[in-house]
Amino acid sequence: MPGFSFDLTGRTALVTGASSGIGRRFARLLASSGARVVATARRASLLDELCAEIRSDGGEALGVVMDVADEASTVAAFDAAEAAFGLVDTVVVNAGISPAGSALGLAVEDFDATMAINLRGAFLSAREGARRMVAGAPAEAGRGRVVLIGSITGNHTFPGIVSYGASKAAVAQMGRLLAKDWAGKGINVNTIAPGYMATEMTSGLWDIEKGQKLLKGFARQRLMGIDALDPILLYLCSDASAPVTGGLFTIDDGQTL
Repeated sequence: MPGFSFDLTGRTALVTGASSGIGRRFARLLASSGARVVATARRASLLDELCAEIRSDGGEALGVVMDVADEASTVAAFDAAEAAFGLVDTVVVNAGISPAGSALGLAVEDFDATMAINLRGAFLSAREGARRMVAGAPAEAGRGRVVLIGSITGNHTFPGIVSYGASKAAVAQMGRLLAKDWAGKGINVNTIAPGYMATEMTSGLWDIEKGQKLLKGFARQRLMGIDALDPILLYLCSDASAPVTGGLFTIDDGQTL
């Protein structure tokens, strides 16, 4: 019999970018696995819908409006999470944007916004969570979990996503650096690099020539299902991943082969 479980009962997980796409999937998955979930994003109405769904399924959830690029908003979100559920011991850093188009025409404002949300936002979310884990739990317990959502575009080249790909490359390296920084503090930091899947972020791409060409270049010529990240997310958030930190896990259905 295996001596491990992906049961998250007793954990409190905060998920950024939870109003849609894989963030919404993550929030529901973690709740169904026993965690108390704090779903954060900028769209309050979608958070309300998500939390209602989780509660109707028997889970515990709190929706908090949060701008990951703003430090005060990030601090306030963690304050609200702690007031409702106690210490957040699991942080899933998922929020991101991806302006498309050639770098030749990319507005500086769009570049800056991508870095603010995808990179600075990831740093602020991870750091605020870690600060509270350090203050609220002994390092020897080793239960702190930070999971960053990167992308295959962080170490493979794809057309028209220079700011997004650069931000995700930085996120992957930041994950390794944070893992090193917090290794002795009972906090594991790992990064998941997903391949392409049909989500709100890429909606419309697959119906045009550019998307069809990209799809035909994949080894299996298909997108991943939105459930493709479920096993690795549960593993990295659970006690079973105690010896795993500083990892970069590519889950892409062979898209980068």
